[in-house]
Amino acid sequence: MQSILRDLRGKANLSQADLADKLGVSRQTINAIETERYSPSLELAIHIARFFNTTVEEVFHVD
Repeated sequence: MQSILRDLRGKANLSQADLADKLGVSRQTINAIETERYSPSLELAIHIARFFNTTVEEVFHVD
């Protein structure tokens, strides 16, 4: 699953660790999502979208 998470995080001037802390996940989880090695749960995807004030469909899309 592809995402624009890295772009959103960069625009917000957040490190992977900063974002992970705000979402209650590990930095490794954020890294794995950004490098397309991990597809987040629906719950985490919703939390990410809400954090960036957007929709899940805007953040994540299937190949």
